[in-house]
Amino acid sequence: MQTTSTFVLRATPAAGLALGAWSAVGSMTLCVALLIAAEFMPVSLLTPMAQDLNATSGMTGQAISISGLFAVLTSLLIAPIAGRFDRRVVLMTLTGCMLASLVLIALAPNFTVLMAARALLGVTVGGFWALSTATVMRLVPRASLPKAMGVLYMGNAVATAVAAPVGSYLGGVMGWRGVFWILVPLAALNLAWQWTSLPAMRPPATIPLRRVLGLLGRRNVAFAMLGVMLSFGGAFATFTYLRPFLETSAQATLPQISLLLLGLGAAGFAGTSAATALLRRHLYALLGALPLALAAVTLAMLAGAGDLRAVGLAMVAWGAINAAIPVCWSNWLAKGVADEPEAGGGLLVAAIQLAIMLGAALGGWLLDHFSITATFLGGAALLALAALAVGRGTRLQPRAA
Repeated sequence: MQTTSTFVLRATPAAGLALGAWSAVGSMTLCVALLIAAEFMPVSLLTPMAQDLNATSGMTGQAISISGLFAVLTSLLIAPIAGRFDRRVVLMTLTGCMLASLVLIALAPNFTVLMAARALLGVTVGGFWALSTATVMRLVPRASLPKAMGVLYMGNAVATAVAAPVGSYLGGVMGWRGVFWILVPLAALNLAWQWTSLPAMRPPATIPLRRVLGLLGRRNVAFAMLGVMLSFGGAFATFTYLRPFLETSAQATLPQISLLLLGLGAAGFAGTSAATALLRRHLYALLGALPLALAAVTLAMLAGAGDLRAVGLAMVAWGAINAAIPVCWSNWLAKGVADEPEAGGGLLVAAIQLAIMLGAALGGWLLDHFSITATFLGGAALLALAALAVGRGTRLQPRAA
């Protein structure tokens, strides 16, 4: 009897700790979902936002991409800064920035305020993603880490699947500002959940910025970051301007646009699952083949613009391939920079966000000065260059391999 009592007394706190840890992971997952929704939902609202703010679609797309610049800066600087504060306080501060950004976007009276709000959102995107893996590692036992990361990325997948189509539909019902007002109470709820679930986490050892940037001195990391930037830059040069393409070239109605974007997002689940199954044996081959396949599908979408069914099939393929790319690069990080995962993670997030910003900016410039065809051709060209940069993948492998 005494043994049983002792076991109960010892097991109860452990069980409570496990439950609290998973609640904390859940709060981070909701934050990820809201971040993805806030960052990419404007893609489906680009035209009405541009009209309301008296700007061109290209200018609005570039304003949306300004979040990438601040995400880059934050992802590089967050490790040195976060090393001075309780990790719980840092994460809640970043979530508070997201909440403030959503309110500013919904209220934005002009183009300048929109850009400022998107910049504030970029701070959260860069900081939260750069710290997410290291934080989850501190919340759950090592044996539970794969499951916890799977839960975290599920928030990413769900938001990617539903943000664009839901934004497109609700934007037609209540206006684009109403869509962002819907996100505001969810962000406030998320902040409250973090307050109650995240434990105090003592600051880890500070990682200086020179240590992060110093990784670029490694040949495999330099080529990987080039491949990352060309892959994500090419993808977002196209993705950001899907709505103008569907409206002008494909002549799709608002309900059709919502369905097409839903198909693209839902296909991401299949792409993520397929990549996960294949990457153990074919990681480096996938890193080169996926951007080339995405370039081909982009051109196919452009060629089939007169047939909405062909466009729909191409968008489903596009969504599946595009979703597989970040999964593969995340797994490359574990192999290519195994000795510096936190510094490598910050560098990877910075490269991705910089690529998103530059890709969207290039796509917008091509749209305003030439046409949507030029935008898609530019995105496909960057993707083809990504495949060339990766090659057979041997240059991405660390020397020790």
